[in-house]
Formats: sequence, C-alpha cells, structure tokens
Amino acid sequence: MGDDEKQAEIDRKKAEVRRRLEEQAAGKKAKKGFMTPERKKKLRLLLRKKAAEELKKEQERKAAERRKVIDERCGQPKDLDSASEDTLLAICQAYYEKVNSLESEKYDMEKEVEYKDY
Repeated sequence: MGDDEKQAEIDRKKAEVRRRLEEQAAGKKAKKGFMTPERKKKLRLLLRKKAAEELKKEQERKAAERRKVIDERCGQPKDLDSASEDTLLAICQAYYEKVNSLESEKYDMEKEVEYKDY
C-alpha cells in the first residue's frame, strides 16, 4: 500500500507540473505578440504602397515645377502654323533678342567666374 501511495503522489506531482507547464505555454501563446508574421507582411505591403504613392506625388510635383519654370523662362509657345509672315518675323526677332541677351549674361558670368578663380 505504501508503494501505491508513493506512486499516486508521484503521478499527482507530475500532473501538477504538466498542468503548470501547459499554463505557461498557453500564456506564452497568448502573449505571442501584436505583430504576427501575417501582420508584418501586410504592414510591409502597406508601407511599400504608401512609399510608391509618395514617390509618384513627388515626381508629379517636380514635373509641374519644371513646367512652370520652363514657362517662366521661355514664355508660352507661339502659334506658328496660323501666323502671318510679319508675325513670324516678329516672333523670330523676339527669340533672337532673348537668345542674344541670355548669351550676353552667360558670357558675363563666365568672365566673372574666371576672374574669381585667379
């Protein structure tokens, strides 16, 4: 009878230890974390989409800024197809004057840089 009691006591202790280990394992599973692999994958995908959208918006903004600067510097495109000969001459003269003034400014700046270098 003593052996049976000892065996029962051992079994009871083993069952209690097993129960505690299972509770700890269940607790660890419950505490596994907020970021499961599926959530991480979804978050990465969303971040990539957001970054792509931001990049696209930035490119569009830069393109609009570039067009604006070109329009400021060059003016609006002229309608050459329906223009008369006098109008075409006036347009060519205006372009010639614009190019001439820009070349003059460019030359002045180059000489200024040359003098600063020496």
